[in-house]
Amino acid sequence: MSLFSAPALGGAAALKAIPSPQKNHRTRTSDQLYLLSSQIHWLNASPSSLRPLRSVQQRLRVRVSSNDAHFNSIPDKNEPYNQKRQQQQQQQQLEPSFTEFITSERVKVVAMLALALALCNADRVVMSVAIVPLSLANGWSRAFAGVVQSSFLWGYFASPIAGGMLVDHYGGKVVMAWGVALWSLATFLTPFAAENSLLALLAVRALLGIAEGVALPSMNNMVARWFPQTERARAVGISMAGFQLGCALGLSLSPILMSQGGIFGPFVIFGLSGFLWVLVWLSATSSTPDQSPQISQYELEYILNKRQNSVAVETAKTKKVKVIPPFRRLFSKMPTWSLIVANSMHSWGFFIVLSWMPIYFNSVYHVDLRHAAWFSAVPWAVMAIMNYMSGLLSDMMIQSGTSVTLTRKIMQTIGFVGPGVCLIGLATAKNPSVGAAWLTVAFGLKSFSHSGFLVNLQEIAPKYSGVLHGISNTAATLAAIIGTVGAGYFVELVGSFPGFLWLTSLLYFLSALFYCLFSTAERVNFDDPVS
Repeated sequence: MSLFSAPALGGAAALKAIPSPQKNHRTRTSDQLYLLSSQIHWLNASPSSLRPLRSVQQRLRVRVSSNDAHFNSIPDKNEPYNQKRQQQQQQQQLEPSFTEFITSERVKVVAMLALALALCNADRVVMSVAIVPLSLANGWSRAFAGVVQSSFLWGYFASPIAGGMLVDHYGGKVVMAWGVALWSLATFLTPFAAENSLLALLAVRALLGIAEGVALPSMNNMVARWFPQTERARAVGISMAGFQLGCALGLSLSPILMSQGGIFGPFVIFGLSGFLWVLVWLSATSSTPDQSPQISQYELEYILNKRQNSVAVETAKTKKVKVIPPFRRLFSKMPTWSLIVANSMHSWGFFIVLSWMPIYFNSVYHVDLRHAAWFSAVPWAVMAIMNYMSGLLSDMMIQSGTSVTLTRKIMQTIGFVGPGVCLIGLATAKNPSVGAAWLTVAFGLKSFSHSGFLVNLQEIAPKYSGVLHGISNTAATLAAIIGTVGAGYFVELVGSFPGFLWLTSLLYFLSALFYCLFSTAERVNFDDPVS
């Protein structure tokens, strides 16, 4: 046996004595390789004489490779945490700064939506200011003035479902443009109709309601297309802030415009403003981000990347949904009913406050809120500010890792339990200042609902979000009518308006419980047949 073969055989025999690396830590295997390499270097042998060692080394490498795979296959207890942390770090790196956010193309879109909703509410409330001079000029009774006021609800009750179906089929941009154009035309023609025909007046008021029924479904559709899930509550908050400010603008500007231009003043100004909005909307916005010529490449990639990790949204490139949605399947799911209950209670509370608080403060505290600047501006301004703040809080919770479902339930609970507690405080308040404070806080907390059910409509069924919004809006309108009329009958039968506030608080608490039990932010399959 040669000098070179003996150490080689000895090395091979020594390696056989070493325990299998699959049963030991990988560092022991590394030591074996290091020892083998040292022997090769010490021998300084020719390549032909070291073939036995090479074959052993190759076999050992195979075993080391399999050993690495074995170690890599062992589950790491910290792996889920590490993956979640990496995802959060990636999201933080992708999140735009505040300056980038407010100067982005999607914020321009939501600003236009907020302006449209401001015009929507201003055109709606201007009649509540103009009804007094119109009644005096035309000799209307209080009963007929009430009929004129309610004619708006006739159209509004009929249009949300049909409007939602149109939004799902044609998209929010087109339907919103037609809606603003039609309700601006109805607003512009209202004083002329009042001078010529009572039937024409009722018709234009009903047209106003029909056209405004598509506003909220269109807004929701555009927000879902332009904003990732981590920013949608903020976007809805900005939009609804415009809606609330529209009420304040309508109530405060209408008397000024009437004093300068007569009864025609506010109708003409608000109507023409709507036509101007339509021109800007059609020329400066796009239905989807990928169709926008003004959007930056960074913003487009940000929206598309975020969308891949959230609920898919139907775009103009995807197949349009069928015009007739699966109503039976929609009503067969409890998340649908959670949205219907939430929207109905939201509307019930809103119209109770809007319609009956002036009478309540006058009868209980002998204060006329119709002439109080506080009631015309402060609650609406607080609600507008809280709309954005609640949306910002909701988005921050989702970005920090809170599940979307839990976030929506927390927001909705605040939006219902908060006003419920405030109404109890109002019912027990001993002076108008305390009552006014409770009412203002109720307005602010109520806005948290917009980061609950209103955003949730986009999440459970992006393909049918428009019709879902229309269904829940129709139920909400019916609830508003029942609540407004029922409050009067309740006070007559029971003889206590605070008692009705207690009843409304109880309904708030029950609605919050129902929503928390049956709502979800996960996508619901409405296309499977109902068994």
